[in-house]
Amino acid sequence: MTTARLIACHECDLLQRESPLPRNGVLRCCRCRAELYRSHPDSLDRALSFTLTSIVLFSIANAYPIVGLAVNGDLVQTTLFGAVRVLYQDGIWPLAGLVFITTMLMPALQAASMAYLLVPLRLGRVPYRADLVFRLLHLAQPWGMTEVLILGLLVALVKLAHIASVVPGVALWSFGALMILLAAASAAFDPHELWMRINSGQRASFDVVGASALPAATAAGCGLMVCHSCGFISKPVAHAHDARCPRCSAWLHFRKPDSIARTWAFLIAAIVLYIPANVLPVMNTSSLFGSEKDTILSGVVYLWTSGSWPLAIVVFIASIAVPMLKIIALVYLTASTQFRSKWLPAQRTRIYRLVELVGRWSMLDIYVITMLVALVQFNALATIQAGPAAIAFGSVVVLTMFAAMSFDPRLIWDVAEKNDG
Repeated sequence: MTTARLIACHECDLLQRESPLPRNGVLRCCRCRAELYRSHPDSLDRALSFTLTSIVLFSIANAYPIVGLAVNGDLVQTTLFGAVRVLYQDGIWPLAGLVFITTMLMPALQAASMAYLLVPLRLGRVPYRADLVFRLLHLAQPWGMTEVLILGLLVALVKLAHIASVVPGVALWSFGALMILLAAASAAFDPHELWMRINSGQRASFDVVGASALPAATAAGCGLMVCHSCGFISKPVAHAHDARCPRCSAWLHFRKPDSIARTWAFLIAAIVLYIPANVLPVMNTSSLFGSEKDTILSGVVYLWTSGSWPLAIVVFIASIAVPMLKIIALVYLTASTQFRSKWLPAQRTRIYRLVELVGRWSMLDIYVITMLVALVQFNALATIQAGPAAIAFGSVVVLTMFAAMSFDPRLIWDVAEKNDG
């Protein structure tokens, strides 16, 4: 008999045997079609080169102005941190904190963590406390939103062009390049290869001899726990409901604790805040001609009537359609799972995957508001301030992301698994 290495799908918990892949090949779960892993040639070296370049660009992007606005000889410029500071000084500190975390702190943590792990390995050494830094990297990745920031800057530039002359800054181009390089570093980074190098070729998963050694089709059915951070499969001590991953020290559970209850809590809070987010003004504009209050929908109408209909469609989808559809999708997934529905588990898993993918793009309007507030500060001529809906809308985005993270898609398959047994 031969020893086969097992991997477990993080979305349906199905145990499968690892198989060799061609160059740049992808292995998908045979049940729910989730991506299990990719073949990354020279993954760590490429990820390191992209990461080090990203750190340089990140420093440039935050040291120089993103964009400037010229009116009657006056030039107003802002850096990203300057825009955050304006929000904080206006008393909109929750929004300032959200922008700072998603555009500065988390991308910096992502790049620094990856460099911390990869540089020692390139020099033939094992990084100190690699388990802790790897968990920090896993934490930062969903919350770094540089690509959404770039799209928000483009929308803001279109709106600003109708007010005054727009002067693009060095940081604007740096952020564009940073977006590409961070995405390339994440795509090249292979956690399997990382842990193989750290553990000097030690096996990275649970080994089972022969197919008859498997008492069930899923990891939980076999009494195995799967780490959502590094993918390691381990067997806990008897009667334990949680444990620590032997590889990265993350907390392990057979299923996410109180998944349904926590998902409902985040969803109900998001539904309550969705109403003021779309009814109350998201921006207050004051000028020589009076004051004007804009909602999210009125901003879409402005882009449409000014001829920027492609951006109007993008903003409508990201800021109005996506949050609403995400809430509806999560309500459907949570309710059907709670009532132990056996209906179309593969399709419901794909819905969950889509919800996780598009959720971050709702931050688009928050970044547009941030740039407008920071730049349109011409005292008596015109000023823009963030309205109460901006805080409510930012809260909706964060709460729906927390709801998606709290939901455990493996629960969808547990009902089918029990019925099959």
